[in-house]
Parts: sequence; structure tokens; C-alpha cells
Amino acid sequence: MSVRHALRRVVDRRGLREFLSLTDRVYAGEPRFVPPSRQQVRRWWRDGVPMYVLRDGATGAVVGRTTLHTDAALDAKLGRRCQLFGLTEFTDAAAQPLFEAITTAARAAGDRDALFGPVALLPNQAGGVITSGYADRGFIDSAWNPPRYVSAYESYGFRRRFESDTWICPVPAGDDVPAGTDPDGAELTVHRGDVRRLADQLELLRELLNASFAQLGYYTEISATQLRRQTDGLAYLLDESLLLYLTRAGRPVAFVLCVPDISEFVVRVRGDLNLVNQVRLLATRRRYRREAVLIVKGVLPEHQGRGYQRLLSAALRRNLQAGGYTTLRSTYVGRDNPASAAQYRALGGRPLHGYTFYEKAL
Repeated sequence: MSVRHALRRVVDRRGLREFLSLTDRVYAGEPRFVPPSRQQVRRWWRDGVPMYVLRDGATGAVVGRTTLHTDAALDAKLGRRCQLFGLTEFTDAAAQPLFEAITTAARAAGDRDALFGPVALLPNQAGGVITSGYADRGFIDSAWNPPRYVSAYESYGFRRRFESDTWICPVPAGDDVPAGTDPDGAELTVHRGDVRRLADQLELLRELLNASFAQLGYYTEISATQLRRQTDGLAYLLDESLLLYLTRAGRPVAFVLCVPDISEFVVRVRGDLNLVNQVRLLATRRRYRREAVLIVKGVLPEHQGRGYQRLLSAALRRNLQAGGYTTLRSTYVGRDNPASAAQYRALGGRPLHGYTFYEKAL
């Protein structure tokens, strides 16, 4: 690390404010970048997630930031001990000093095999770097960055992992989705979200999610506590018609979760979803019900290939159209998952952003 730069852990609220405000400068006047929720970042800091800022030694200005954390479950999944980093942002001149500082810190720990990131806090939660599609804006639960980020990572020796794409689709007319039966006679029923039963339904979705995604190389099981924290405040945002799950003979077997795309509002308030801004969002929510984001979908492994996701997709299209939505975006889909990509192409969709995580051996 350059002697002109110093990596310092955030230990007080002033440091946390500097950590949060860096993106206000790095992305000044840039509406394509959607900042993470400041409330979520503050919660992680209170929970002890190590956060760092990189200071210019001459001026003291913050020119980079990152988290440096670990996760035993992801280590087991990847088969090596990873120094995770996330919420990673930097000015152009600070890229190499920041990566040098991250590398030095990981080597000093003495028990890490590789750097992996950017993840916030895990790849199945948020993070990543876009590698194409820079002209298109980002959206909630997804990344946006300038091309220089890719150049910075790859010139420092990082290699791409879990390459993916986000997607964008028009909302075509949906088919009627009556209650039906499987060829073996089992009853199939599509259910929708209910904000009054949201806690129970999210727990149901958690069980389906963990089972559906267990085979993915980057996925680690989400605990009930993690889910509560990730979905804190979802009730005021949720459009109940966009949370759907399918039961077969009364047993949940598939699900899909979309939310209204509030990205423009999040950009306007710079990620500050405090109580006042939540009330403002609630009062103007109809303004943000023209576009939606598909957060996650899945089918239990033993029921994959039976057309259950197509059935849910038809119900989702019907509800999107009925709700006045015109556009659907999707968080990243792995390029090793052609079945999911085919569903978006069938809707007339196209890849929006190339997407990757990065890894570097220590």
C-alpha cells in the first residue's frame, strides 16, 4: 500500500458517515448508481461487521472503502478460506492502494487462501460488479459501476467467478391460471402474498429458497435471522400480487418474489430510507408501480422440470399486467443456468448487465 494512503477501521459514527458519504462523491451526478440502504449498512456496522475507509495521506480525505469479513459457511461451500470484501468503492487513483491494503490485511490474518468479493455480505445477498451494459441504470438489489472498476480489478490480478447477467423484459399479457392438477392427479394451486401473514410466508419462502438453491456454487443457507434482516421493512414496499408460491397437493414446491422498483426514489434520497422517507415513499408508492424487480424464484429440486415455474411465471405476468407494470428487471442469473435465461427470452427479454464476482489467490 502506498505510504500516501492508510486503511483505517470505522470505529465511530463520524467514520461511518464518511464511509456512507463516499458514494455521494464517487457517483456525484450519476443517476445509474443505486446506493445500498444506509439503514442496512448502519445495522451491519452495529452488528460488528468490520468496515474500513482508505484515507489519502496528504489530505486525509476518504478515497476508498470496503468491508473485510469472513463466513465459515461460504468457506465450506467454496472449499477454501476466503477473505471477503464488500461495499467496495474507490476513486480512480485509489484503486491500487485499496486492493493492496485489502491484500495486506488478508495476509496478516494468516489463515486466508483467497480474496473474494465484492459481496454484501454474501453473494446470495448482494454485491458483484457489472462488466457490460453500463448505459443502463442499476436497480435495487443489484450493482452498477463504471467500466474502470472492471479494469481496476482485472489489472490487479482478480479473476471472474460466477459470471451472470441481469435481465430486462417487457410485461406481456399473462395467461389465466386456474387451479389445476398434475398428470398424477395432485392438485396445483397458486397462492399470493398476504401482508398480514408476511412473517409466516417469508419463512415458507426461506425453506423453499434454501432447498432450491442448495446446488448453486455460491449459495449458502439463509437463516431465519438473516432473512428477517434482509426483509426488514418489506411490508411497506410489498405488492402482494407479486409474491407467489405454488402448492402441489397442499405442499409448497415453487415460488417467485418480485417487488416494485423504487430505484429512482432510492437514488433521490441517496439510500437514506429513514422513517420520514419511508412515509414519503408510502404516500407516493403508486408512482413506483410501473416497473418491478424479480428478486428471486425457485423450484424444489425434486420437482424441477415439471413446468411449475412456467405456471408461476404466467400468474406473475397476469398480475404485473393487471397492476399496470410495463417492465420487469431481474437480479443476476448465472450463465450456467440456461433454463432461467430461457424463461426471460421467452418473455421477449434481453440481458441487461453482465455481472461477476472476483477472486484472487493470496
